[in-house]
Amino acid sequence: MTTEIHHEHVAYQNPFLAIKIWRIDSSREHDKAYGTGKQAGRKPPFPAWNYHDEIEFLLILRGEMTAYYGDEQLPLRKGDVALFGSAEPHTTQQTKATPLSYLVFQLNLRKYWDHSTMNNMMHFAEIFRPLSALNYIFRENREARARVAALIRDIYKEMNEDRIGCELAVSSMVKLILLTLLRSDDRKLLHYHDHLLYERLRPAINYVEEHLHEKLSVETVSGLLNLSGTHFMKSFKKALGMTFTEFVVFKRIKRAEQLLLTSDISIAEAAVAVGMSNLGHFYQLFNRLNDCSPKQFRDRLRTDAGGRA
Repeated sequence: MTTEIHHEHVAYQNPFLAIKIWRIDSSREHDKAYGTGKQAGRKPPFPAWNYHDEIEFLLILRGEMTAYYGDEQLPLRKGDVALFGSAEPHTTQQTKATPLSYLVFQLNLRKYWDHSTMNNMMHFAEIFRPLSALNYIFRENREARARVAALIRDIYKEMNEDRIGCELAVSSMVKLILLTLLRSDDRKLLHYHDHLLYERLRPAINYVEEHLHEKLSVETVSGLLNLSGTHFMKSFKKALGMTFTEFVVFKRIKRAEQLLLTSDISIAEAAVAVGMSNLGHFYQLFNRLNDCSPKQFRDRLRTDAGGRA
Protein backbone atom coordinates (compact mmCIF):
# COMPACT_ATOMS: atom_id res chain seq x y z
CA MET A 1 0.00 0.00 0.00
CA THR A 2 1.36 3.42 -0.95
CA THR A 3 0.86 6.39 1.35
CA GLU A 4 1.70 10.05 1.00
CA ILE A 5 4.83 11.21 2.83
CA HIS A 6 5.65 14.82 2.21
CA HIS A 7 8.32 17.36 3.08
CA GLU A 8 6.75 20.16 5.08
CA HIS A 9 8.23 23.65 4.68
CA VAL A 10 7.76 25.46 7.98
CA ALA A 11 6.92 29.17 7.87
CA TYR A 12 8.38 30.68 11.03
CA GLN A 13 6.25 33.02 13.10
CA ASN A 14 9.40 34.92 14.00
CA PRO A 15 12.42 34.59 11.68
CA PHE A 16 14.81 35.62 14.45
CA LEU A 17 13.62 32.74 16.63
CA ALA A 18 13.14 30.22 13.79
CA ILE A 19 10.11 28.62 15.46
CA LYS A 20 6.47 27.91 14.85
CA ILE A 21 4.09 27.03 17.66
CA TRP A 22 0.31 26.65 17.48
CA ARG A 23 -2.64 24.89 19.07
CA ILE A 24 -4.77 22.28 17.37
CA ASP A 25 -8.24 21.70 18.79
CA SER A 26 -10.12 18.82 17.19
CA SER A 27 -13.43 19.38 18.98
CA ARG A 28 -14.94 21.22 16.02
CA GLU A 29 -13.92 18.41 13.70
CA HIS A 30 -15.00 15.69 16.09
CA ASP A 31 -18.32 14.79 14.42
CA LYS A 32 -16.78 15.02 10.98
CA ALA A 33 -13.97 12.63 11.93
CA TYR A 34 -15.91 10.13 14.04
CA GLY A 35 -19.48 10.43 12.88
CA THR A 36 -22.68 10.96 14.83
CA GLY A 37 -25.58 8.73 15.83
CA LYS A 38 -25.07 5.24 14.43
CA GLN A 39 -21.78 6.40 12.91
CA ALA A 40 -20.35 7.40 16.29
CA GLY A 41 -17.06 5.72 17.07
CA ARG A 42 -15.98 5.51 13.44
CA LYS A 43 -12.22 5.95 13.16
CA PRO A 44 -10.88 8.71 10.93
CA PRO A 45 -8.54 7.90 8.03
CA PHE A 46 -4.89 7.53 8.94
CA PRO A 47 -3.12 10.86 8.30
CA ALA A 48 -0.16 11.26 5.96
CA TRP A 49 3.41 11.04 7.16
CA ASN A 50 5.51 14.20 6.98
CA TYR A 51 8.98 15.43 7.79
CA HIS A 52 10.71 18.80 8.00
CA ASP A 53 14.10 20.28 8.78
CA GLU A 54 12.96 21.38 12.22
CA ILE A 55 12.66 19.26 15.35
CA GLU A 56 9.12 19.04 16.72
CA PHE A 57 7.53 18.78 20.16
CA LEU A 58 3.92 17.81 20.84
CA LEU A 59 2.23 18.67 24.14
CA ILE A 60 -1.16 17.06 24.78
CA LEU A 61 -3.59 19.45 26.52
CA ARG A 62 -6.58 17.08 26.53
CA GLY A 63 -7.68 13.86 24.86
CA GLU A 64 -5.52 11.04 23.54
CA MET A 65 -3.51 10.33 20.40
CA THR A 66 -0.80 7.99 19.17
CA ALA A 67 2.40 9.26 17.56
CA TYR A 68 4.17 7.11 14.95
CA TYR A 69 7.81 7.42 13.91
CA GLY A 70 10.03 4.69 12.51
CA ASP A 71 8.84 1.47 14.10
CA GLU A 72 7.66 3.25 17.25
CA GLN A 73 4.08 3.76 18.43
CA LEU A 74 3.88 6.29 21.25
CA PRO A 75 0.53 6.60 23.11
CA LEU A 76 0.00 10.16 24.40
CA ARG A 77 -2.46 11.49 26.97
CA LYS A 78 -3.04 14.80 28.72
CA GLY A 79 0.25 16.26 29.93
CA ASP A 80 2.42 14.02 27.77
CA VAL A 81 5.20 15.34 25.55
CA ALA A 82 6.63 13.80 22.38
CA LEU A 83 9.72 14.77 20.39
CA PHE A 84 10.57 14.11 16.72
CA GLY A 85 13.99 14.67 15.20
CA SER A 86 14.96 16.83 12.27
CA ALA A 87 13.93 15.29 8.91
CA GLU A 88 12.36 12.32 10.74
CA PRO A 89 9.15 11.03 9.08
CA HIS A 90 6.30 10.94 11.60
CA THR A 91 2.55 11.16 11.93
CA THR A 92 -0.16 11.08 14.60
CA GLN A 93 -3.69 9.75 14.98
CA GLN A 94 -6.44 10.55 17.45
CA THR A 95 -7.22 7.35 19.34
CA LYS A 96 -10.49 8.11 21.15
CA ALA A 97 -13.75 9.69 20.07
CA THR A 98 -13.32 12.55 22.52
CA PRO A 99 -12.12 16.13 21.96
CA LEU A 100 -8.36 16.45 21.45
CA SER A 101 -6.25 19.57 21.95
CA TYR A 102 -2.48 19.83 21.70
CA LEU A 103 0.38 22.23 21.02
CA VAL A 104 2.77 21.72 18.11
CA PHE A 105 6.17 23.36 18.56
CA GLN A 106 8.61 23.28 15.63
CA LEU A 107 12.13 24.59 16.08
CA ASN A 108 15.21 25.00 13.89
CA LEU A 109 18.03 24.21 16.30
CA ARG A 110 20.74 25.39 13.91
CA LYS A 111 19.65 28.96 14.54
CA TYR A 112 20.66 28.57 18.18
CA TRP A 113 24.29 27.68 17.52
CA ASP A 114 26.67 30.43 18.59
CA HIS A 115 29.99 30.74 20.41
CA SER A 116 28.31 30.57 23.82
CA THR A 117 26.35 27.38 23.06
CA MET A 118 28.63 25.56 20.60
CA ASN A 119 30.08 23.01 23.02
CA ASN A 120 26.63 22.02 24.24
CA MET A 121 24.51 22.31 21.10
CA MET A 122 26.63 19.67 19.40
CA HIS A 123 24.91 17.13 21.66
CA PHE A 124 21.77 17.69 19.58
CA ALA A 125 23.41 17.20 16.18
CA GLU A 126 21.62 13.84 15.63
CA ILE A 127 24.77 12.18 14.28
CA PHE A 128 23.82 8.61 15.18
CA ARG A 129 20.11 8.79 16.04
CA PRO A 130 17.15 11.19 15.80
CA LEU A 131 16.14 13.14 18.88
CA SER A 132 12.99 11.02 19.13
CA ALA A 133 15.25 8.54 20.95
CA LEU A 134 14.88 10.90 23.93
CA ASN A 135 11.16 10.20 24.32
CA TYR A 136 12.14 7.70 27.01
CA ILE A 137 12.89 10.75 29.22
CA PHE A 138 9.26 11.88 29.08
CA ARG A 139 8.06 8.35 29.91
CA GLU A 140 10.44 7.77 32.81
CA ASN A 141 11.13 11.21 34.30
CA ARG A 142 7.95 12.92 35.48
CA GLU A 143 9.79 16.03 36.64
CA ALA A 144 11.56 16.52 33.29
CA ARG A 145 8.28 15.98 31.42
CA ALA A 146 6.47 18.56 33.56
CA ARG A 147 9.30 21.07 33.17
CA VAL A 148 9.41 20.77 29.38
CA ALA A 149 5.59 20.91 29.18
CA ALA A 150 5.54 24.12 31.25
CA LEU A 151 8.22 25.70 29.05
CA ILE A 152 6.31 24.85 25.86
CA ARG A 153 3.17 26.44 27.33
CA ASP A 154 5.13 29.55 28.26
CA ILE A 155 6.64 29.78 24.76
CA TYR A 156 3.14 29.54 23.28
CA LYS A 157 1.98 32.32 25.60
CA GLU A 158 4.95 34.55 24.76
CA MET A 159 4.47 34.11 21.02
CA ASN A 160 0.79 35.03 21.27
CA GLU A 161 1.25 38.03 23.57
CA ASP A 162 4.26 39.34 21.60
CA ARG A 163 5.43 41.61 24.41
CA ILE A 164 8.69 43.50 24.45
CA GLY A 165 11.56 41.10 25.09
CA CYS A 166 9.69 38.19 23.50
CA GLU A 167 12.78 37.03 21.61
CA LEU A 168 14.88 37.05 24.79
CA ALA A 169 12.23 35.13 26.73
CA VAL A 170 11.63 32.49 24.06
CA SER A 171 15.30 31.88 23.25
CA SER A 172 16.00 31.47 26.97
CA MET A 173 13.17 28.95 27.31
CA VAL A 174 14.35 26.99 24.26
CA LYS A 175 17.75 26.64 25.89
CA LEU A 176 16.13 25.55 29.15
CA ILE A 177 14.28 22.79 27.28
CA LEU A 178 17.55 21.59 25.75
CA LEU A 179 19.30 21.79 29.13
CA THR A 180 16.54 19.69 30.69
CA LEU A 181 16.93 17.03 28.01
CA LEU A 182 20.71 17.01 28.30
CA ARG A 183 20.73 16.69 32.09
CA SER A 184 17.92 14.12 32.10
CA ASP A 185 19.54 11.86 29.52
CA ASP A 186 20.45 9.01 31.87
CA ARG A 187 21.12 6.70 28.93
CA LYS A 188 23.74 9.13 27.55
CA LEU A 189 22.22 9.12 24.07
CA LEU A 190 23.30 12.73 23.57
CA HIS A 191 26.90 12.17 24.64
CA TYR A 192 29.81 11.77 22.25
CA HIS A 193 33.29 10.58 23.09
CA ASP A 194 35.28 13.81 22.74
CA HIS A 195 33.27 16.99 22.26
CA LEU A 196 36.11 19.38 21.44
CA LEU A 197 37.62 16.96 18.95
CA TYR A 198 34.20 16.45 17.40
CA GLU A 199 33.95 20.18 16.81
CA ARG A 200 37.36 20.14 15.15
CA LEU A 201 36.07 17.43 12.81
CA ARG A 202 32.75 19.15 12.04
CA PRO A 203 33.81 20.44 8.55
CA ALA A 204 34.63 16.85 7.56
CA ILE A 205 31.32 15.57 8.96
CA ASN A 206 29.39 18.26 7.11
CA TYR A 207 31.26 17.44 3.90
CA VAL A 208 30.31 13.77 4.17
CA GLU A 209 26.63 14.59 4.69
CA GLU A 210 26.61 16.94 1.68
CA HIS A 211 28.44 14.52 -0.66
CA LEU A 212 26.92 11.13 0.18
CA HIS A 213 26.09 10.61 -3.49
CA GLU A 214 29.76 10.86 -4.44
CA LYS A 215 32.84 8.74 -3.86
CA LEU A 216 34.28 9.63 -0.46
CA SER A 217 37.90 8.93 0.39
CA VAL A 218 39.85 9.43 3.59
CA GLU A 219 42.43 11.41 1.64
CA THR A 220 39.89 13.93 0.34
CA VAL A 221 38.10 14.44 3.63
CA SER A 222 41.22 14.53 5.82
CA GLY A 223 42.69 17.10 3.43
CA LEU A 224 39.89 19.50 4.37
CA LEU A 225 41.38 19.61 7.87
CA ASN A 226 45.04 19.52 6.81
CA LEU A 227 45.46 16.21 8.63
CA SER A 228 47.21 13.07 7.49
CA GLY A 229 44.93 10.15 6.73
CA THR A 230 46.22 8.18 9.70
CA HIS A 231 45.82 11.06 12.15
CA PHE A 232 42.35 11.81 10.78
CA MET A 233 41.12 8.23 11.17
CA LYS A 234 42.42 7.98 14.74
CA SER A 235 40.86 11.32 15.66
CA PHE A 236 37.56 10.39 14.02
CA LYS A 237 37.29 7.11 15.93
CA LYS A 238 38.16 8.84 19.20
CA ALA A 239 35.58 11.61 18.71
CA LEU A 240 32.64 9.63 17.36
CA GLY A 241 33.23 6.12 18.63
CA MET A 242 33.10 4.64 15.13
CA THR A 243 35.47 4.53 12.19
CA PHE A 244 35.19 6.92 9.26
CA THR A 245 34.02 4.07 7.01
CA GLU A 246 31.35 3.00 9.51
CA PHE A 247 30.12 6.60 9.72
CA VAL A 248 29.85 6.96 5.95
CA VAL A 249 27.92 3.68 5.67
CA PHE A 250 25.61 4.68 8.52
CA LYS A 251 24.83 8.05 6.94
CA ARG A 252 24.27 6.52 3.50
CA ILE A 253 21.84 3.94 4.78
CA LYS A 254 19.96 6.53 6.83
CA ARG A 255 19.66 8.78 3.77
CA ALA A 256 18.45 5.79 1.75
CA GLU A 257 15.80 5.09 4.40
CA GLN A 258 14.49 8.62 4.03
CA LEU A 259 14.41 8.35 0.24
CA LEU A 260 12.55 5.05 0.39
CA LEU A 261 9.94 6.53 2.72
CA THR A 262 9.47 9.91 1.10
CA SER A 263 9.64 9.15 -2.63
CA ASP A 264 8.65 6.49 -5.12
CA ILE A 265 12.12 5.89 -6.56
CA SER A 266 13.25 2.31 -6.94
CA ILE A 267 15.58 0.63 -4.48
CA ALA A 268 18.34 0.64 -7.10
CA GLU A 269 17.86 4.38 -7.63
CA ALA A 270 17.99 4.97 -3.88
CA ALA A 271 21.25 3.06 -3.68
CA VAL A 272 22.82 5.12 -6.46
CA ALA A 273 21.52 8.34 -4.91
CA VAL A 274 23.55 7.62 -1.77
CA GLY A 275 26.71 6.66 -3.62
CA MET A 276 26.31 2.87 -3.59
CA SER A 277 26.25 1.52 -7.15
CA ASN A 278 26.79 -2.10 -6.04
CA LEU A 279 23.20 -3.13 -5.30
CA GLY A 280 24.17 -6.38 -3.61
CA HIS A 281 26.49 -4.54 -1.22
CA PHE A 282 23.76 -1.99 -0.55
CA TYR A 283 21.31 -4.76 0.39
CA GLN A 284 23.89 -6.35 2.67
CA LEU A 285 24.66 -3.13 4.56
CA PHE A 286 21.00 -2.09 4.74
CA ASN A 287 20.04 -5.45 6.23
CA ARG A 288 22.90 -5.24 8.73
CA LEU A 289 21.58 -1.94 10.12
CA ASN A 290 17.84 -2.64 9.89
CA ASP A 291 17.47 -6.42 10.14
CA CYS A 292 15.40 -6.33 6.97
CA SER A 293 15.77 -5.68 3.26
CA PRO A 294 15.09 -2.23 1.74
CA LYS A 295 11.84 -3.54 0.26
CA GLN A 296 10.69 -4.98 3.60
CA PHE A 297 11.59 -1.67 5.28
CA ARG A 298 9.56 0.39 2.79
CA ASP A 299 6.59 -2.01 2.69
CA ARG A 300 6.36 -2.36 6.46
CA LEU A 301 6.39 1.35 7.25
CA ARG A 302 4.14 2.35 4.38
CA THR A 303 1.66 -0.42 5.20
CA ASP A 304 1.72 0.66 8.85
CA ALA A 305 1.09 4.27 7.88
CA GLY A 306 -1.87 3.33 5.72
CA GLY A 307 -3.41 0.69 7.91
CA ARG A 308 -2.78 1.34 11.59
CA ALA A 309 -5.82 1.68 13.77
